[in-house]
Amino acid sequence: MYITCLDMEGVLVPEIWIAFAEASGIPELKKTTRDEPDYDKLMRWRLGILKEHRLGLREIQDVIAKIDPLPGAKEFLDELRSFSQVIIISDTFTQFAQPLMKKLGWPTLFCNTLEVAPDGEITGFKMRIEQSKLSTVKALQSIGFETIASGDSYNDLGMIRASKAGFLFKSTDRIKADNPDLPAYETFDELMAAIREAMKD
Repeated sequence: MYITCLDMEGVLVPEIWIAFAEASGIPELKKTTRDEPDYDKLMRWRLGILKEHRLGLREIQDVIAKIDPLPGAKEFLDELRSFSQVIIISDTFTQFAQPLMKKLGWPTLFCNTLEVAPDGEITGFKMRIEQSKLSTVKALQSIGFETIASGDSYNDLGMIRASKAGFLFKSTDRIKADNPDLPAYETFDELMAAIREAMKD
């Protein structure tokens, strides 16, 4: 039995931090896991910038409320869920993701949690498990599932390579060049066809 494992940001919805960087006028916050492979380092750097500018959870949630899924993402998920179990595995946080999950029809999401002070300051973050994407795929395989995985960033490569079939989707030229053996797609139709084909084997 197959489970399809998808990244969220950059694949199904726009990058939250890029949207917030544009809304807040803080260009440094545009850096994502496409640029920095070390997620812990990236998040600590982000929290430092938020503290410096006295921005907290409420300001980020106000921006997220205006974000819509990428065109065709909900239809892609609906069709995919008609023939495959699907789990979105993301390094985002429950406090960010919930409005976006509603717009996507409440798919299953495995992600992390922010630590938030009573005044709304984001003081830290709690990762669900180390190397959450790769660890989750391996755990699913250990209980009898075959996994198919797709994502766009450095932190997706582990789950993509560990899966029976794995694909880059809407990734960067650099990541594609660094991983020439991985099929790379730009449209949901292409990705859907690749997933269907992988499930025939």
